[in-house]
Amino acid sequence: MTLGLDAAAWTAVLLSLRVAVVATLCALPLAIWVAHLLARRDFPGKQVVNGLVHLPLVLPPVVTGYLLLVVFGGNGVIGGWLRDLTGFTFAFRWTGAALAAAIMAFPLMVRAIRLGIEAIDQGLEEAAATLGASRWRIFRTVTLPLILPGVLAGAVLGFAKALGEFGATITFVAAIPGQTQTIPSAIYALLQVPGQEPAVVALVVVSIILAMGALIASEWLARRVRSK
Repeated sequence: MTLGLDAAAWTAVLLSLRVAVVATLCALPLAIWVAHLLARRDFPGKQVVNGLVHLPLVLPPVVTGYLLLVVFGGNGVIGGWLRDLTGFTFAFRWTGAALAAAIMAFPLMVRAIRLGIEAIDQGLEEAAATLGASRWRIFRTVTLPLILPGVLAGAVLGFAKALGEFGATITFVAAIPGQTQTIPSAIYALLQVPGQEPAVVALVVVSIILAMGALIASEWLARRVRSK
């Protein structure tokens, strides 16, 4: 079943899945750590850190993409150093699309996981501490199992956001067919060509199927976790 998609459109779909999966897997561990830090620790500058974490939610995505270009572009502060040191570059490559998607998805992941952590009875963690458990052991054996539904929710939100990310991605890595053109940028490109409405509808249907599939899988996994 092709769903009316040609080879170029399927390439965009597969690239979108690749970008979304990589972005989610790379951002999730850091999101868990930052969410735990914000939920359980008081430190100078906490509100500044919280603001920086959520900044991509309130900034225009194009601004975020431009900042990524300035920092991680071939001549950027970090990108130039990385290119000279290793020959690797993010700009105008699928890895750059994954980086942009991860940054845009990160605040949603942190927020969902933080809510899960704050819902835990802190007395359970304190009881484990009185028994001599280290912070890492408390997190691994008490906190993490209890927040797994929140982690799953954050992962799904991040995946969905990464799958649909457009503004920051197209600004940072453009929309090169077969290299950086994801589903949103493919839809945008097709809308500029008269007579391509059927292809646009097909990509929209695929997007809905992928998003619904992720939500259904998340609910199923969350029920499994709660039942255990």
